[in-house]
Amino acid sequence: MSYKDLHQFIEELEKHGELKRVRAEVSSKLEITEITDRISKAYGPALLFEKVSGSDYPVLINAMGSYRRMSMGLGVKELDEIGTLISEYMDLGNYLSVKKLIKSIPRLLRLLYVFPYKSRSRGKCQEVIEREVDLDTLPVLQCWPEDAGKFVTLPLVFTKDSNTRRQNVGMYRLQLLDKTSTGMHWHKHKDGSEIYKGYQEKGQRMPVSVALGCDPAITYSSTAPLPPMLDEMMLAGWLRKSRVKLVKCITNDIYVPSDAEFVLEGYVDPSEDLVLEGPFGDHTGYYSLADYYPRFHVTCITHRRDAIYPATIVGKPPMEDCYMAKATERIFLPMLRMLIPELVDINLPLEGVFHNCAIVSINANYPGAAIKTMNSIWGMGQMMYTKLIIVVDATVDVQNIKQVRDAVLAHVDAERSLILSEGPLDALDHSSNEALYGNRLGVDATSKGLPQQNSQRTNTYHIMSIRKEHSGQGREALAEYMNSHSDKFVIVVDDEISPADTSTVMWKVFNNIDAKRDLVINNGRIGIDATKKWKEEGLTRDWPKDIEMTEEMKQRVAERWRQYDID
Repeated sequence: MSYKDLHQFIEELEKHGELKRVRAEVSSKLEITEITDRISKAYGPALLFEKVSGSDYPVLINAMGSYRRMSMGLGVKELDEIGTLISEYMDLGNYLSVKKLIKSIPRLLRLLYVFPYKSRSRGKCQEVIEREVDLDTLPVLQCWPEDAGKFVTLPLVFTKDSNTRRQNVGMYRLQLLDKTSTGMHWHKHKDGSEIYKGYQEKGQRMPVSVALGCDPAITYSSTAPLPPMLDEMMLAGWLRKSRVKLVKCITNDIYVPSDAEFVLEGYVDPSEDLVLEGPFGDHTGYYSLADYYPRFHVTCITHRRDAIYPATIVGKPPMEDCYMAKATERIFLPMLRMLIPELVDINLPLEGVFHNCAIVSINANYPGAAIKTMNSIWGMGQMMYTKLIIVVDATVDVQNIKQVRDAVLAHVDAERSLILSEGPLDALDHSSNEALYGNRLGVDATSKGLPQQNSQRTNTYHIMSIRKEHSGQGREALAEYMNSHSDKFVIVVDDEISPADTSTVMWKVFNNIDAKRDLVINNGRIGIDATKKWKEEGLTRDWPKDIEMTEEMKQRVAERWRQYDID
């Protein structure tokens, strides 16, 4: 089913045992994060914190933090159902006979829902209008100990192009700076930043409105990698099988979803100095470094009378955002197949945190099919950030990591299977020597062109940890081991990582390597240095810290766990 608003989604989650109400009073500073992080790692339920210190509003978190809840939010039993339906739209054979066309009518009628409509009346999001702005009344989270402050983590930021007047929405975190303003964290590669530049060139204030707490289809759609000319509310309407109702804001000309819980209205003035924003414990599992961004002035807050504040936390996977990435993987697979005919399936593993790894299976029917696929992916929108692409045969289930591992061990040879590509990287990538640019790695693990097996190595791998005490020590440890052992792959991580914890090892590999700098090749074998890097190893910026909760908060939550009454 689809949902008209967040309240209805909460009711459905509770009905299916997917939500737990926490009635004990909790703090929005670190405590909610520590509770939720434990629940996320245990693949537990959504949480509704009914009493938050210093605020009148309850907090909903982890609402889409599982495959089941993500699917429920988009109105399906499994995410693949959406991709299958999109494939049917794209199959021209469904429209080449009267009989097939008639069968397609229900599917075609669903397209009528894509067009949002603007209401002349006020929406539920405007039941209460607060012109005396005080952002401190909201239960905004300080998620991690070294965050620069409180951050709005699930905001739908609505802007309007200064030339076309076309609206755009994206999800950009907001750091509270004072009672009436926040930082506006849009990266250089994002649509919001491009729209900002348009107002900057014209010397005009930029109207901005932020919706908090929409139904899950609207929230998800704000994160979807759509082309700039497509309104995200069109995707939301199609997903929810109901047109999105928009209402005009009170103090600017931005239109927002009528049933949002809260709306922060205001503006960004491009003539003002940028403000220091961050650090922030980010979805990579590391703190993103402080940098300068525009200031968002909030001139009005509107909300429902029974408003619920939505939040999410990000950090070491699995977290709620991982499942939103998996939704994107399944929904956009048909479009990728249309652009890359060889493509069979794709897996963006949770440890890859969106942009660090893609595993794809292809029909490798000609020499170089894997390389062609890699280059196609790197040339495609936000996929250009993908640091590691592993290509396997169509017979390999990319969702089964053991099958992928076996294919890599069987078919990869250092001299013939690795492709290095320089190009843009995500702003949150910390491993490259320079910001926003570095080396990406393609791994051809298909059976085409399988090299002759070298009798001096075996199809095995080895993971080891070291206490790093000087620059280059990771590469030295790899070289020493590989000189006396025959394993095809060797990975070295820092000593706080257990080699037996393969999920964390994968996360470190995907996050911590620059392919050109951190690979050691020895007689067709491959060593990977996934340790933290030092300035002396080529970095031009600081290496970020891993996100860790304070021992004091861990202890506090452990002592209070029974009070939370979470199964």
